[in-house]
Amino acid sequence: MLTRMTKPALAALTLSLGLSLAGCASDATSNRSLDSIKQPVVDRSNFSLDVDANGGGLSIAEQRRLDDWFSVMDLGYGDRVSIDDPLASRATRQAVADIAARYGLLVSDGAPVTNGLVNPGKVRVVVTRSKATVPGCPDWEGSSSFSMSNSTHSGYGCAVNANLAAMVADPEDLIHGKSGPGETVIMTSNKAIDSYRKQKPTGESGLKATSTGSGGN
Repeated sequence: MLTRMTKPALAALTLSLGLSLAGCASDATSNRSLDSIKQPVVDRSNFSLDVDANGGGLSIAEQRRLDDWFSVMDLGYGDRVSIDDPLASRATRQAVADIAARYGLLVSDGAPVTNGLVNPGKVRVVVTRSKATVPGCPDWEGSSSFSMSNSTHSGYGCAVNANLAAMVADPEDLIHGKSGPGETVIMTSNKAIDSYRKQKPTGESGLKATSTGSGGN
């Protein structure tokens, strides 16, 4: 027996079917692996200062001004210092390198592109600073653990990756890892191994003579 549905009932049935299909579609595109979709993102910011320079490098006043700028920038590990010098003066590079060395940094080769041109008689010192964050964390969108497709929670990995982004000393390491002088590390470890191997055995020179006599009470 067929019954005729009223317009309100038909509209409610259509809406419920639409919501069900929408829920299935969103659940089908969710993360079904154990890999977190919340990954650290590294943002770079460039800060520049133009200083007066001549053939002999930087004057004492300009060196002090550059040192004050580094101090205000709280220059430290993870920052990169580079020079945009149209004349490529060695004296200028050495002067900047000496000041950067006070903060434990070396001058990097090449400089990032910055706004504006470097005027004649000027040298642009650029500090590149990186920051790592995890967008979308914390994520409490999925309030229920029920999932039609057995997918991973949308906030999975937020705690670990957010802590990693906050604690890493150099955020650039999250992109391409840390490259170091591997040969030097090998030479250092081999030095200790060679010293151990070249050590003469304790019994090679013979045993020391010892007395077997015993004292009285």
